[in-house]
Amino acid sequence: MIPPDQVQKVVDELDLGKIPGVGKVSLDKLNSAGFFTCLDIRNSDYRDLIVRFGRLGASLWKKSHGIDERQVVVERERKSIGVERTFSVNISSFDECWQVIEDKLYPELESRLARATPKRNVIKQGIKVKFADFKLTTIEHVHNQLDLPYFKDLLREVLERQQGREIRLLG
Repeated sequence: MIPPDQVQKVVDELDLGKIPGVGKVSLDKLNSAGFFTCLDIRNSDYRDLIVRFGRLGASLWKKSHGIDERQVVVERERKSIGVERTFSVNISSFDECWQVIEDKLYPELESRLARATPKRNVIKQGIKVKFADFKLTTIEHVHNQLDLPYFKDLLREVLERQQGREIRLLG
């Protein structure tokens, strides 16, 4: 989220390659002409941009001034549902991990899944582990129903990668 009084500053610093409709070829042409950020465009003459870049020039001028008349679309298809916990004190054993999954993560996952998809459609199940050294590992397998005992097998498999490291996050 960008506070209203910071919008123009953020837009000004935005690299032109981040603007929808500016691909590699267009970006190369813009950069060759000395345009790298929205501030470069904002400080340019509108007519000159149209002469040099056509509709792209007009579009960039508007966007660099914070004008974008496209409709905001907030709906999107959910592709995954997950639950995770970062621990204030690292854990290390299978039993500690299993207790967190069984008591906290799995019930919350069941609840989220029921709210998101009443038919409880599942394609894959997985576990994510972040170790104390901040290395992240995940494991997932195709399994078409939410199944607590199956997570026990996944946990055993993912902890084979532990190599004595403590666990900072489990999901």
